[in-house]
Amino acid sequence: MSLPVILSPEAEQDVEAATSWYDAQRIGLGQTFLDRLKDALNRIGTMPELYAPGWRDIRPCPLKRFPFIVYYRVLADRVQVIAVFHGSRDPSAWQSRA
Repeated sequence: MSLPVILSPEAEQDVEAATSWYDAQRIGLGQTFLDRLKDALNRIGTMPELYAPGWRDIRPCPLKRFPFIVYYRVLADRVQVIAVFHGSRDPSAWQSRA
C-alpha cells in the first residue's frame, strides 16, 4: 500500500530549521540532510507500516546519517508527518502537536 506523504506546517518548519543549521556548519550539508529526508519519506510512503506505532499510533522513522527522527501517522488516504525532530530533543515538544 503506497500513500502520499504530507508534512504538517510545523514539520516543514522543522526541516527548514535543520537544513539551515546544517548549511551553516558546512556548505552542502543541508542538501545532504534533505536527500536523507527524501529517502525516508519515500520509504514511509511506499511502506507506511514499516515502523511500529508508538505513542498515539505515531511511528518513528530514523534518518540515515543524521540524528533526526520523522514522526508520522498513517491515515486511510495519506501519511501525515507531524515532526522532524532531533533525537535528543524532549519528545513532549512534538507530542503536543499530535
